[in-house]
Amino acid sequence: MQLAIEARGLRKAFGRTEVLAGLDLAVPAGSVFALLGPNGAGKTTTINILTTLVAPDSGTAAVMGRDLLREPAAVQQCIALTGQAAAVDEVLTARENLVMMGRLSGLARRDARLRATELIARFDLEQAADRRVATYSGGMRRRLDLALSLVVQVPVLFLDEPTTGLDTRSRQELWAVIRSLADAGTTIFLTTQYLEEADRLADRIAVLDRGRIAAEGTADELKSRVGGDVVELRDADGVLLRELPTDGSVHGLRAAIDELDRAALAGADGVQVTIRRPSLDDVFLAITADRPAAAAEASAPELIATN
Repeated sequence: MQLAIEARGLRKAFGRTEVLAGLDLAVPAGSVFALLGPNGAGKTTTINILTTLVAPDSGTAAVMGRDLLREPAAVQQCIALTGQAAAVDEVLTARENLVMMGRLSGLARRDARLRATELIARFDLEQAADRRVATYSGGMRRRLDLALSLVVQVPVLFLDEPTTGLDTRSRQELWAVIRSLADAGTTIFLTTQYLEEADRLADRIAVLDRGRIAAEGTADELKSRVGGDVVELRDADGVLLRELPTDGSVHGLRAAIDELDRAALAGADGVQVTIRRPSLDDVFLAITADRPAAAAEASAPELIATN
């Protein structure tokens, strides 16, 4: 199995605050890898290190076989990064942004224009290609930002919370674009706070907590770690009143329902008992339940990630 990204024992501290405490990663080429974690867990610091924006205090890492510390220029040639804030020029049109990025990346004028036209079509921006970006919606800006990252084709794309702040429709449209990139062979390294996003997109998911990987696997593998079905009790308006995890067995389900009955909850008017499979929310809460309220990364300096 070829690895697109490999890291061993990465450590990083800002002042006295340790953000990464021996991080290990192995991301297969051509896969979508999602890194989850509470605010301050070290997700953005991880991306900043893997994209050569920040040097680790110790540990090793390689991207497409290029050593992060010994060959930073080679690493930069095979990656692209879309940060949390859209890095677009609002005064220019989408086409002008893309052509400018192409020229800055070394493309000839004609090639830059052709590449801009290809990306405008790929990211469904034809109707707005010659409008100033200042008039774009949040979803359109994010699509353009992603297109800018791909002006020069690279094997590895880092996405740091790419759909934060987008509405549901825009988020789903961007998911489709990300999935199409992965299907075409691009390795996607994704950080996100939306657990549904990881569930929908990722081939493998890692949960980062206290600077280390606390759990890793497919979505189904992680869900299986927290037990079987969950019994939920909701009122007539659908508001969750209580939930009880089970081991997935018939005996476990009966025991959970009996407990609700003993609490005189299940017999109330309009109350509904439902059974659902474990979700990534359950995994996330189970793994990070004991995390201190203070966010370790909050004291780390902010870095502006650019394409």
